[in-house]
Amino acid sequence: MLAVDRRLRILEQVAEDQSIHVSELAARFGVSEMTVRRDIRRLERDGFLKQTYGGATAHLTRSFELSFNARALHSAREKRLIAMTATHLVGDARTIYLGIGTTVEQFARYMPTGADFTVVTASVVAASLLGTRPVRTVVVGGSVRHDELTCVGPVALATLGRYRFDLAVVGAAGVSARWGITELSDEDAEVSRVAIERSTRSILLAHGSKIGAVASAVVAPVEAVTTIVTDAEAPSDERREIEALGVEVVIAAAAAPGASPAAADRRM
Repeated sequence: MLAVDRRLRILEQVAEDQSIHVSELAARFGVSEMTVRRDIRRLERDGFLKQTYGGATAHLTRSFELSFNARALHSAREKRLIAMTATHLVGDARTIYLGIGTTVEQFARYMPTGADFTVVTASVVAASLLGTRPVRTVVVGGSVRHDELTCVGPVALATLGRYRFDLAVVGAAGVSARWGITELSDEDAEVSRVAIERSTRSILLAHGSKIGAVASAVVAPVEAVTTIVTDAEAPSDERREIEALGVEVVIAAAAAPGASPAAADRRM
């Protein structure tokens, strides 16, 4: 069993029983207790559960969709490297919008913070990650989509209208030279569109599988963002077409700038 599959099974178990025991999981998976403890430490660090003596308990409520946890684990290493690379592009931005998606949530974990930072976000998950850090965090409010834990609707849009952003960091379901930035729902697309329009500079974080992909709801032309940060899986022909439109495409390397590959692997 791959490590990512084993961690997903652990999440399924803790969602069902609200607690797990190391010895029982080790016997079930046919691995050592130390292996299970490493899995639990990794899941605790990523915010999915809370480690206890001899096991772990649910850190998130049952209402949190397990499918969302599965998406967070998918291509987790690449998403983390994309996010870590993007943190070096913040520059002097101090009022920042954070969009939705698991890669943007990774950015929330690694972004620089301080008392002079204001982060406005439509992601309940990103807000929870930033809530205990030294940064002013604003959730746009509105209706919460249960499957994604994102804020949408007129209240969210009205809150965005009260801000001007130095930087918007957004995700997308797809991005292509022809169809631009696309999302799975009209509601999410509208929130992202308004945030980008109200930002001096925008960075799109997209796993390579999203480059060239197209979803049904158009957010904006690809030229609406300043930079796209992706990974080597992104198709080279699509990357060239996007760059021809004047958009910078940054490929996250095996280790983010300023970090050694060994250090990056230790954070996995």
